[in-house]
Amino acid sequence: MSKFNFRPTGVMPALVTPFNKSDESINEENLRNLVNHLIDQGVTGLVPVGTTGEFVNMNYGERLKVIEIVVDETNGRVPVIAGTGETGTKLVIEATKAATDIGVDAVLIVTPYYLKPKAKGLYDHYYTITEKTDIPIVLYNIPACTGVELPWTVVEDLVDIENIVAIKDSSGDYKYFSALLEKVSDKISVLIGWDENVLGALAGGAAGCILGSANVIPKIWLEIYDYVKNNRLEEAQVLQKKVQKLARLLINSGALGVKSCLNMMKIPVGTTRQPLVLGDALSYEIKDELRVELERLGLIEKSEIQFEFGDKPLKSRFYAVGITPQKISDFELKVGESLVGDRAELAHIDLLIGKKDGPVGNAYAQALTNPEEGREGLQVILEPNMQVKPSTIMIPTVRPTSLRHASLTYGPAQAAIAKAVIQCVEDGILPKELADDIVLIVNVFVHPSASARKRIFINNYKATRNAIRKAMEGLPSVDDGIENAENARHPFRNDP
Repeated sequence: MSKFNFRPTGVMPALVTPFNKSDESINEENLRNLVNHLIDQGVTGLVPVGTTGEFVNMNYGERLKVIEIVVDETNGRVPVIAGTGETGTKLVIEATKAATDIGVDAVLIVTPYYLKPKAKGLYDHYYTITEKTDIPIVLYNIPACTGVELPWTVVEDLVDIENIVAIKDSSGDYKYFSALLEKVSDKISVLIGWDENVLGALAGGAAGCILGSANVIPKIWLEIYDYVKNNRLEEAQVLQKKVQKLARLLINSGALGVKSCLNMMKIPVGTTRQPLVLGDALSYEIKDELRVELERLGLIEKSEIQFEFGDKPLKSRFYAVGITPQKISDFELKVGESLVGDRAELAHIDLLIGKKDGPVGNAYAQALTNPEEGREGLQVILEPNMQVKPSTIMIPTVRPTSLRHASLTYGPAQAAIAKAVIQCVEDGILPKELADDIVLIVNVFVHPSASARKRIFINNYKATRNAIRKAMEGLPSVDDGIENAENARHPFRNDP
């Protein structure tokens, strides 16, 4: 079979590039381990030096080094499709020839970025590359990153060139993707690169997918792919819904989110290169959301945690990923903080957890019996006359301007806190056996301009749950605080 008859199909991870934390150099051992892990999971191809691989933050020599490592370690077990995209046509030709010499099976060429060529320039760009190189080419459309959309009309013209064997679309625009399926899927492989649209794309006739999240959940994507190919759509729908939140979070956090997940799963891939930093491109709260999703999917195992409360030794199936202490004690005072959302719908939670007969219990009683004007505490209830256990009091940090304002904003916030506390008990984060022995004080910030009740509820639920967990785990630690000090920022610092 001619090499130009190569048609990529199935599930292909857009490989992250492992970097060392100390100097951001390439960690060859971790890259080789990742390659083997993904092949063992059953992936149908590997795509190094793409968007998730942070190719734009690597120089030419580093990109070739990554490609060489991946080709060498793969050793023909699955196809390797290397990213060789650049801003200029001559640069792409040079990179593509070098990748060809290394031994890749195909190349992935993103549209030129930054200077934003139009349709004629894009056609000439790819046509010239096919004339000057001798390898299967996968077109790559990702306008959110490049600022350039590759029109489907241009793709329709390009597919008559034999070198061009596929297109990866990461636009997230299903209308555009549908046009590709209609116009060119009989000639080339049409591949989905937007994780949230995988099921729809495959059901519509896509040949496969190239995904950043396939580093994390390759088996689930492979199951969905197989279900669709075997007309088992209902089972595929269940799985897509199951991973939809994780897919959404990873799309929004890119390489940093994928790397955080892999590291939590004990597949070390190091850090991202600057300017992608934790606390900014990926907030601590979203990292915790990723962690919860990994737990829910069974990718992080539960381990038994022992709580110590006076003479009450207790055990719980508390979720743990290597940073959760094996013994949680000292219930005099635990402090947690979390921030979720942005602008008017931002939720900020500061909370205290402690013994009912300790300093937190005293503060709890004081807040109820002698409240500060404008910051009166409200006992958190699930429904009328049903108090949450452990007993929880909510204190607004911004004084409500009216009863209507209080109902509109702090009403859904109170309901969210109630749900978060109950959920933490159910999950074993708060020990059920201590429900009558500890209390919580929750300081709640709701923006004065907030008006979307559902979003207020969701953000406060997430923030409360995160804050409780951080309090119980003693996070962030002093070392965490020192390490991340430069990444801290106030959510409204740059607001007009």
